[in-house]
Formats: sequence, structure tokens, C-alpha cells
Amino acid sequence: MNEDKSARYHRLRRRADLAGTALAGLVLFALAATGASLHLREVAHSVASAVLPAGLGEPAAVVLVTLGVLAVLQAVEFPLSWYLGFALEHRYGLSTQSGAHWLADQVKAAAVGGALAVAGASVVFMTLRRWPDAWWLVSAGVFSVAMIGLARLAPVLVLPLFYQFRPLDRPPLVERLTALASRAGTDVVGVFEWVLSSHTRKANAALAGLGHTRRILLSDTLLADYSDDEIEVVLAHELAHHVHRDLWRGIAVQGVVLAGGFFVAHIVLNLATVPLGYAGVSDPAVLPLLMLAGGAWSFAVLPVVNGLSRAQEWAADRYALETTGNTDAFVSAMQRLGQQNLAEEHPSTVVRWLFYSHPPVRERIEAARAFART
Repeated sequence: MNEDKSARYHRLRRRADLAGTALAGLVLFALAATGASLHLREVAHSVASAVLPAGLGEPAAVVLVTLGVLAVLQAVEFPLSWYLGFALEHRYGLSTQSGAHWLADQVKAAAVGGALAVAGASVVFMTLRRWPDAWWLVSAGVFSVAMIGLARLAPVLVLPLFYQFRPLDRPPLVERLTALASRAGTDVVGVFEWVLSSHTRKANAALAGLGHTRRILLSDTLLADYSDDEIEVVLAHELAHHVHRDLWRGIAVQGVVLAGGFFVAHIVLNLATVPLGYAGVSDPAVLPLLMLAGGAWSFAVLPVVNGLSRAQEWAADRYALETTGNTDAFVSAMQRLGQQNLAEEHPSTVVRWLFYSHPPVRERIEAARAFART
């Protein structure tokens, strides 16, 4: 029964995700192909020139066009966001949020995402103006550096906007987990209880941050029902990603993906600028076309990125088993997490290849049992 329920849940999520991606693509295409982005740029220039000095008009126009495009996308995608983030999660008994709480989170997410999008667009258009032939490479480099900064700051600036955190008040478990981190050569600033139950019934754990912001995060939904042995082996898996430098590998992979996406956009912009009536490749009106080209590239290479991620997850599982020597705790933790988080036990090969960044829970359990027999 649970397997059928989880299969339906994930099938509905995938359909809605794909519909959202297609809808965003259609909106961006329409903005670029109908001249709507040209009109948006004219409005942005008019507003900017009316209230700002001449030298700030172009950067301000980029900001206003970015906010305008994001507002259109948010408005069009809102029904699907509500369905995915609220209605479907409640239908399957996973969400604990009220409608007002969910909406407040959406507003905060839109504000954070908007700020990051404005910063990113400003960088891209600055490089387009200064280095029209190499902007794609420079932008990818700047974005890669920014990802490092975000990884460092997320636990102290971003996550607290959405969740409550408090130092974990279970001294034996704290000592056990910090000792595990120490043996792995990973310094942490503390172990924190992550109040996830205000959002969902799912359980989770993470090792978040870099350097002086790195901390162990354990959801209250995990702490409530899992044994210390199970929590330790789950954390050992998270520690493996730092031991194996997976964060840095991930940033490198994303940097390559970004460079590829920007290069595709570079080609598209040079081909489409004159036919679509843009003033040049650095015209703020090209933003929807740039986003469409980069998004199409990212979607095309997603199976490759997911395949690399699954390889890292397999290695992290093996590290957790070797480090703790506790296969039983690993298996029971995976079984609990699979049931609690409504994991899909038997995804098709195509679905697994296209969409899964982690191996299916069933395969991870089978691999752990095989490890124990060796």
C-alpha cells in the first residue's frame, strides 16, 4: 500500500514539475518572440530615467526588467507552486503548514530569490557590456565564486529565515556526533536541532556551511523517532560528502554547467539579436531569451549531473558503513526515512536516470546488506 501511495505521489510531483518547467519555457519564449520584453525594457528605461541620474539608467533598467520577468513567471507559476508545495503535500499527509504559513514562506523565498536574481542579472549584463565575446566565461567564474559564498552563508543568513534552530540539548548524542566529525577531520561549530516539524512530517539531517559556519543540523522529526545509532550513521553519510570534498566537486560541476549554459546563450543571442529587434547583446530586453537558452541547456544536461550526484551518494553510503560498522542501523534508518518521507521504492530505469540525484532507497538497502556480507 505504501509503495503504491509513494509511486502515485512521485508521479504527480514529476508531472507538475515538468509542467512548471514547460510553462516557464513558454512564458520566456512568448516574452522574447512577441516583443513584450522590448516593451518591458522601454518601460524600465522610462522609469529609470525619470528618477535616476543618466549614468545609472542602464543598470537600473536591468534591475527593473529582471523584476518584471520574475513577477510574470511567479504569477503564471503560482497555481503549480501551490499545488506542489501545499495541496499535494497535504493530500499525502506530509505537510504541517497552514496556508498562511506556506504563503509567508513563498513571499520570503520570492524576496531572497529576487535579490539573488537581480545580483546575477546585473553581473551578466555588466560582463555583456564589457566583454561581449567572453562574457559567458567571466560570468560563469563570478557565479562559481558566489556559490562558495552562498554555501558559507546559507546556515547563518538564509535558512534561519525559514526555520528555527536551537542547540541540541542531548549531551551524549552531541558528544558522539562531534567525535564522529572530529575523526572525519571535519570541524563543526555545534550540533543544532532543526525545527522541521513546523513545515513537514519528513525527517532530514545535514552538515551545512563552510569553515566557521559549518554545523550539524538534525531535524526534530529525526530526533523524535530515531535511535542514536541510526542518527549517527545518517550523519556519517553527510560527513562523507565533506571528507570526499563533494561540495567542491559539485561547485566545479555547476561551474562547468553554467559556462555551458552561458555559452549556448551567447550563441543564441548573437543569432537572434537582429531578427528580434534588440539594440545589442547587452540590451536588457534579451533577458527572457538568455534565461530560456540557459534553462534549456541545464535541463538537457540534468541526467549527467544527476548521474554524478548518485555516484557521490553511493560513495557516501559506503563511507558511513565503513566508519560506523553498523549495517543494521543504516538499513533501519533507510527503511524509516523511506516510509516517513514517502520515498519511491521502485522507480523505472528511465525515471531514475532522468530525475534521481540519489539512488532509490531500496537499492541503498540492498547495497548495504551486500556490504555486510563481504
